[in-house]
Amino acid sequence: MYYVVTIATLATMTLALLRALQGPSVYDRVLAMNMFGTKTVLLLAVIALLFGRPDFLDLALAYALINFIGVFAVLEFIRRRAAHEALHGEGEG
Repeated sequence: MYYVVTIATLATMTLALLRALQGPSVYDRVLAMNMFGTKTVLLLAVIALLFGRPDFLDLALAYALINFIGVFAVLEFIRRRAAHEALHGEGEG
């Protein structure tokens, strides 16, 4: 059963990675990378149960926090860059 969940999680991670590479917008890419990070946490939890390594759950929680903060950091960067471009009129050719 855990092997099926692992394969399904890896398949959805592949799809999320493809979505992050293709876009079409920056927000779609950020959302796809957030989903990839969430699936990574799920994969670490399944591997922890599969191999009987509860210390992997600590790694999964740490990665979840890093993913959470990282998404907000990227979105803040995008927001500030858009505000800066709107203020200074950059990118108008």
